[in-house]
Amino acid sequence: MDASPGGLASSTDIQNLTLASLPIGARLVLRCRKDWRVAAVALITAETVTLTVASPSGHTYRLRRPPDSLITLDGDIPILGEGAWRVGLAQYDVRW
Repeated sequence: MDASPGGLASSTDIQNLTLASLPIGARLVLRCRKDWRVAAVALITAETVTLTVASPSGHTYRLRRPPDSLITLDGDIPILGEGAWRVGLAQYDVRW
């Protein structure tokens, strides 16, 4: 698969975009139980992709997902999950 300068797949591979096709460090929006959160790809192995997820409390945690999980794009934003993510995006501390 050919990668564009931004690191995502070319337009011919958009319909086949999976979690494993994102480069390490790529940012995405992830569906959690109650809300949507910002995540980054931390590690890619043959069995799992490890994501670092930002919590609204200021902490981070890791999740493991299958490498063949389908990613959708909202413009240039990779989305893992289904639903209206803009409405349910987690509120982060805005003091900083």
